[in-house]
This record gives sequence, C-alpha cells and structure tokens, in this order.
Amino acid sequence: MNSILLLIILIPILEIYLLIKIGSQIGAITTIFMIFATAIIGVYYAKYEGLNVLKSGFLQLSRNELPNYEVISGAAIAFAALLLIIPGFITDIFGFLLIFPISRKLIFKNFIKKKTKPKNEKNNFIDGEFEDIEDENDR
Repeated sequence: MNSILLLIILIPILEIYLLIKIGSQIGAITTIFMIFATAIIGVYYAKYEGLNVLKSGFLQLSRNELPNYEVISGAAIAFAALLLIIPGFITDIFGFLLIFPISRKLIFKNFIKKKTKPKNEKNNFIDGEFEDIEDENDR
C-alpha cells in the first residue's frame, strides 16, 4: 500500500483516538477550546513568521543571492498553517514544529545542503575516452 495513502488513513484515526482520550480526561469543552486556541494562535504566528521570511527573502534578493532557505521556509509555514487549522493534536504538534524557526532549521538543514552546491565546487569538465585516428586525408 502506498505510504501516503496509509498516512491519509492513519492520521485521522489517531487524531480521533487522541481527541476522545484527551476529551475524557479534561472534558469536551476544554478539548474543543484547546483545538480552537491552537488554530487561532498558530495561524497568527504563521502570519508573523511568514512576513519575517518574506522580508528575509527580499533582503537576500537585494544582495543578489538566491533565497533558497526562505522559499522552502515559506512553503513550510504555509503547510504548517494548514496543519494547525485541521482539528487535532498530532497535526498541531507538527504544525508548531514547522512554524518555529529553530525546529524548522533543524528539519530542513540536510535538505538545503543536498540541493545547493558550494560556490567553490565546479564541475565544468566532461569525462570520456578518445582514440587518435590518422586518416590519409588529414595529412
């Protein structure tokens, strides 16, 4: 079975299970309030972080540098805001991990290194073999 399809099936099951367990411990009204509170706080913080990333991206562009991290960060913040709007505690945890800059840097540190080459590394050569053939017409 495809792993994405499996995630689409398992995440709502885990979310419902956690909502029932937490709701039975702290009460239904408190659980609903927590879900709305995390969504509202998360979306406002996502807006704040999105504006910071946008400002940082324009700063990179003004220095004639590619804003690689800012582009990935912006997409991650948009995805985090979506996760925070979806009701549930698991999606809220992943959403908040993507919104906070420290955890976002840790998550995407290896991704950025693999996608960008160092400036001093140049691969402007072609590897191959050749054979010198002398023709009668070349003489």
